Amino acid sequence: MADDEVNISEPRMSRMRKTRLTEANVKTDDSSSVQENVSDFTQLRDNDIAGGDLEMEFTQLKEKQESDTNSLNDSLKDASLSTSPAHISGSDDQAPGSTRRSLLILALVFLTALGALGLVYSSFPELDQEEKQYVKVPRDIEDAKNLGRLLHRYKDKYYIEVLMGYFVVFIFLQTFAIPGSIFLSIISGFLYPFYIALPLVCFCSALGATFCYLLSFLVGRKIVDKYIPQRAAEWKRHVDNHREHLFNYILFLRITPFLPNWFINITSPVIDVPVSTFFFGTLFGVAPPSFVFVQAGTTLHKLTSTSEAWSLANIGLLAVFAVVAILPVAFKGKLRSKLE
Repeated sequence: MADDEVNISEPRMSRMRKTRLTEANVKTDDSSSVQENVSDFTQLRDNDIAGGDLEMEFTQLKEKQESDTNSLNDSLKDASLSTSPAHISGSDDQAPGSTRRSLLILALVFLTALGALGLVYSSFPELDQEEKQYVKVPRDIEDAKNLGRLLHRYKDKYYIEVLMGYFVVFIFLQTFAIPGSIFLSIISGFLYPFYIALPLVCFCSALGATFCYLLSFLVGRKIVDKYIPQRAAEWKRHVDNHREHLFNYILFLRITPFLPNWFINITSPVIDVPVSTFFFGTLFGVAPPSFVFVQAGTTLHKLTSTSEAWSLANIGLLAVFAVVAILPVAFKGKLRSKLE
């Protein structure tokens, strides 16, 4: 019986051992399967992350491309609008009320300057009734003769008053683009020596033109856009083409009669001509034509019209100065082409 029990126990134990081994193998297989599943899951996750990164990068690249395209379109639109007559000044406010407000401010500034002119006149000596009729802005050569003789009569005794009166009136005319400064240039040659008259005229012209520039900068943009947009847009294109040598360009325009001075004064701040370039270009640019008028003033009593000041010699002199003003630009262009 005992042997039978032993024989019976051994097969049972063998079966139990096999069962345990089988279970162990199953567990091992399950563990390997789990590890493989984890590995597969990790790989899929990495692929998803990489795919997500690629998708994100693609999305960002697409957004950047769209942004660059929009920026380019906006730049092209701004460039086209900047040279259009309605957008010369860079302002979109074209309402009639805005223009009226600018004109009102301009009128107030004019009246204030006129009041200052009256104060200067009040400092003059007492004039008789006949003399008072000659105290006005000269409109022709006869007015210039009468005013010149009157000022010359009082110049020695009231030198400072006459000089200040001349200075203020000249700047007043230049600031508000009122005709008459040519006759004042002629009168200066009649009143003062050449070495005083020419610098006086050049400085008054530059200072008055700069005041006109500043006044246009403050209130003139709307007026330019409303009344002379086409001409201002055309000159803006010329200025942009000569932006690199703008001083020589302003100098050339002041010497030559291609553009009226009032137009240059009013539109220069609107098309972004720097005030320093404007001032010094005007100061030196008006010297050649002022030389002609100051010289003509030495014989004021003989003149019958301003055209007599323009002899062939004087015209040739202006042409020489104009060429000299533009020569540096030509030499610079040739030098650059050789270097390139």
